[in-house]
Amino acid sequence: MRFSKTSLVSASLLLGQAAAELPPIVMKGSKFFYENGTQFFMKGVAYQQDSAEAGKSTGSSKYSDPLADVASCKRDVPLLKQLRTNTIRTYAIDPTKDHDECMKLLDDAGIYVISDLSEPSVSVNRDDPKWDVELLKRYTDVVDSLSKYSNVIGFFAGNEVTNNASNTDASAYVKAAVRDTKNHIKATSKRWLGVGYAANDDPDIRESIAHYFNCGNQSEAIDYWGYNIYEWCGKSTFTDSGYDKQVEFFKTYSVPVFFAEYGCNIPDGAEGRIWQETTALYSDDMSDVISGGIVYMYHQEANDYGLVKVKGGTASKLKDFDTLATRMASVSPSSIQMDAYKPTNSPAACPSVNAKWAVTGDRLPPTPNNDLCECMYKSLSCVPSDSLKTTDFGKIFNYVCDQTPKACDGINGNTTSGEYGPFSMCGAKEKLGYILNEYYNLQGKSSGACEFKGQAQVVAASADDGCQARLAQASAAASNTQGGSETSKNIAAPIPMKNLFTIGDLAIGAYVVVAMGVGAGMVLL
Repeated sequence: MRFSKTSLVSASLLLGQAAAELPPIVMKGSKFFYENGTQFFMKGVAYQQDSAEAGKSTGSSKYSDPLADVASCKRDVPLLKQLRTNTIRTYAIDPTKDHDECMKLLDDAGIYVISDLSEPSVSVNRDDPKWDVELLKRYTDVVDSLSKYSNVIGFFAGNEVTNNASNTDASAYVKAAVRDTKNHIKATSKRWLGVGYAANDDPDIRESIAHYFNCGNQSEAIDYWGYNIYEWCGKSTFTDSGYDKQVEFFKTYSVPVFFAEYGCNIPDGAEGRIWQETTALYSDDMSDVISGGIVYMYHQEANDYGLVKVKGGTASKLKDFDTLATRMASVSPSSIQMDAYKPTNSPAACPSVNAKWAVTGDRLPPTPNNDLCECMYKSLSCVPSDSLKTTDFGKIFNYVCDQTPKACDGINGNTTSGEYGPFSMCGAKEKLGYILNEYYNLQGKSSGACEFKGQAQVVAASADDGCQARLAQASAAASNTQGGSETSKNIAAPIPMKNLFTIGDLAIGAYVVVAMGVGAGMVLL
């Protein structure tokens, strides 16, 4: 049985009249529900200053946590409530800060939160993708910081990390992040919290990437799919905008789909937006397939997508604010009660590797394990010297992996074959130690093989029996997927430079690694 109106309980929540803690949102099949069984549609606004649209980078590693800025929350939550907002999306929060007051203000206004897990300098970089101990700690710290609030729906493990056919390999590392974040939530939280991905609308990969994140073992797959879409611009129609094609494609998707960003500012800028697409989004044409959306964005900035201009601590509504408020007041999506809903959609089949998709659906990068990485490092006889700067790691990585590729098998990943070294998830220092030690051993521990002009040193291995057993187990587990010494994009093609150092009498043409991630600028997820 379907309903044209939501229940009175749901309505009071959407209008921000909840007096008590908001009930958690749950997922069933391809829809969201309140715990009482009423279907939940996102009526969202992206809420974070200095966040670039459509997965672009702001060019800065700095960010301001919007959930820790109490003064701004007190100013902005009433305005969000005027828009009938029931969800905000944040792009980067600081897990060390206190979020209690802002989260309470949002809760009292009937507003839920969905947050990205990354921050500008700690994220899966599409140009040098990896999933390592630093990233896992960041992501789980964010989960631990926000999971206690009942008005948190879940998280995004990535935002347009893969944005065209040239960087599809990055999706393997984001899906590994989905897997490990879901496992952490399962182990630490008593309720459902979702982990999803927000994708762009690239015609070459849109189907493959949607299928990839949904396919396979569902403990590793996304809980929902966010779509950043800017196709409805100004006056348009359900058909002319291509929205009809999105509905047709996602009608068989097995998890909820919503617009993680929408709000094209063409042709008349932010204030010229008329929000026809908002009416369409909650209409019968779309509401059975798409679970609402998140308007980009609250703050007016240089990219001209704002609803509100903040100056001197004062927020002023722009013209598109009132237009959107009027649209939101008029929408009433058709819904279904959770007990009456019987999901029939199944997960997608994994896409095949082809010219535009370089990721197998069979295997993911390993789960980062800091204890194993430390154990491995203690077992080494040749390690980086204490004085070696991290900015100089790249030269050694590139030389060793170019001259002796086999030495780097244990840290490399190949997304097309699904082959990942057991220590590909370790930090840069541990990885460097591993390849130095492998190189040293492959050279028969000859004099000078652990020299690198003072940048490496011989040490006494200190791994105990328990450590050695864990290393043997990790190597055995990787043996089924380890193949040859072909490298992935984790080790970039070298760029020749001057000879910078020598080993014994051998002159070495040093190289700069442009994609190792050591000191490289990161892309905001």
